[in-house]
Amino acid sequence: MKKILIANRGEIAVRVIRACRDMGIATVAVYSDCDRAALHVRLADEAWPVGPNSPRESYLRIAKIVEVALQSGADAVHPGYGFLAENPDFAAACDDAGLIFIGPTPEAIRRMGSKTAARQAAIKAGVPVVPGTEEPLHESVPDAQVQGTAAGIGYPLMLKAVAGGGGKGMRMVATAEELPSALRAARSEAGSAFGDSAVYLERRILQPRHIEVQLLGDHHGTVLPFVERECSLQRRHQKVVEESPSLAVSLETRRAMTSAAAAVARTVNYTNAGTIEFLLDQSGQFYFLEMNTRLQVEHPVTEMVSGIDLVAWQIRIARGEKLTLNPDAMLTPQGHAVECRIYAEDPDSGFMPSPGTITGLRVPHGPGVRDDSGAYEGGEVPIFYDPMISKLITWGESRPHALARMRRALDEYDVRGIKTTIPFFRWVLDDDDFVAGRFDTGFIDRKLAERQGALLHAPDEEHLELAAIAAALSLVVGSVATGQGHTVAQAPPSRWKDRARLGALR
Repeated sequence: MKKILIANRGEIAVRVIRACRDMGIATVAVYSDCDRAALHVRLADEAWPVGPNSPRESYLRIAKIVEVALQSGADAVHPGYGFLAENPDFAAACDDAGLIFIGPTPEAIRRMGSKTAARQAAIKAGVPVVPGTEEPLHESVPDAQVQGTAAGIGYPLMLKAVAGGGGKGMRMVATAEELPSALRAARSEAGSAFGDSAVYLERRILQPRHIEVQLLGDHHGTVLPFVERECSLQRRHQKVVEESPSLAVSLETRRAMTSAAAAVARTVNYTNAGTIEFLLDQSGQFYFLEMNTRLQVEHPVTEMVSGIDLVAWQIRIARGEKLTLNPDAMLTPQGHAVECRIYAEDPDSGFMPSPGTITGLRVPHGPGVRDDSGAYEGGEVPIFYDPMISKLITWGESRPHALARMRRALDEYDVRGIKTTIPFFRWVLDDDDFVAGRFDTGFIDRKLAERQGALLHAPDEEHLELAAIAAALSLVVGSVATGQGHTVAQAPPSRWKDRARLGALR
C-alpha cells in the first residue's frame, strides 16, 4: 500500500493524512469547489477536484471518487466517517476497481447498516436487545398495524430510521395518540436523509447511559474490543462530549459488554474498525443498540487511554496484517480521556450554524491536550457541510485531572470571526451533576431547558457589558486615587457562565 485516497474532508481527512505520513504512505485529497483551500487539501501530497459544493455533486459521487483514485495511482481508499463511509455500494465499487477499501466488507456494512438486521445479528449472538420490531416498517405497512405492534411493545417507545443514524428519522412517542403523526414525520425525515423511509420501533429505556465499545477485527479471525466509551452527553440525540472509561461501568459489566460486542462482530465476520453501541439502564442491564461500521468521531479518547493509533491499525489490517495487540491491555485504561466536539454554531441562538471566515485562531497546547482540527486562521467554514471544526481531547491520570485540563484548554481556545460551542462546553464542565457523573442521555437537553428558564430572569448582554465597563472604570479610578499602578481589568466571562450563575442566584 503506497498511496491512499481519503474520500472525505475536514478534521477526519487531516487525521488520516497525518497517520499516512507517519507510516510513509502518500496521500490524495479530494475537494469540492468551496474546499479548494481547505486544510486537508493543503496537507495532502496531491489533491483532485470532485465537483461543486453540494455533497451529492462532490463527496457523495462514488464513480467520480473511484475514477480519481485510479487516475491518481492510489491503491487504497480511506472513507473516514460520514459521507460514503457506511455505503456498501462504495465499498463494493472500490473492490470492483481493484482498490483496497480501508474498512469492513460490503456485506458487513450492508447487514449492520440496517438497524433491524443488526438487531437480528445481536440476537443470534445471544446479546440482549431493546424490545422492539425485528422487521422494517415500510410505508406500505398501515398505521393500524403499527399501532397494534406498538401496543404490544408498550409506551413510551422510540421510532427510528432503519437506515442511517445521527438522530435523523427518530421520534419519541409517549402515547398511542401521538403515534400516527410521529410515524409520518419519522418516515419523511428518514426518506429525505437516507433515501429509505422505513422505520422500526423500540421500547424507550428511561434515563439510560449510552455506552459504546470500539472494535478492531483482522482478516485472520481475531476480534479485539477496547475499553468502553461514555457517550451519554448528547444534544438532540447528537453526541457532544465523550469520555473513557465510563464511571457507570463496573469491571464485571465491562467484561460482559466487551465480550458481547466481540460476539456480535464475529457473527457477521467483521473486519477493520467498528463500534458496538449499547444502552445501559439504571439497574446495570445493557442492551444492544446498533453498530457503526466505520471509525467513530470519538475514536481519539480510546487512543488516549490505550496508546494505540486506530487509523494506523485500520491501514495495517487492510493490508492483511494480524492484530498483535494485548487483549487484556486494551481493556485496562491508562488514565482518563475527555473529548468536546467544537462546532461552528452559536449556542446563544439555538445552536444555529455559524459559517464564515476564521479571522483569528489560538489553539490550546500543553501536557495532555490534543486538538484534531480541519481549521486554520483565514480558513473558511462553509455552510454546505457538518459544522464541526475540531475535536478537543484531554488526557489525565484520573477523571478530575482530565476535566481540569479540559477546562484549561477551553479557556485557552480562541476562535474569532465565527461563533463556536466553546462557551457552551465551559458551562457544561462547570455543572455539578456532570462533574459528579450524574447524567444520562437526556442530561444536556434537560439542563438547556432549565437554563432557558433562568435566562428569562438574567441580565441581558448589554447590561452585562455595561457592568463590566463600570467595574473596569472603578478599578482604574481607585488605582489613580490611591497612587497605585495601573490595573488592567479582565474581560468578563462568557455569557454562558455569567447567566447560568446569575440565574442560579435568583
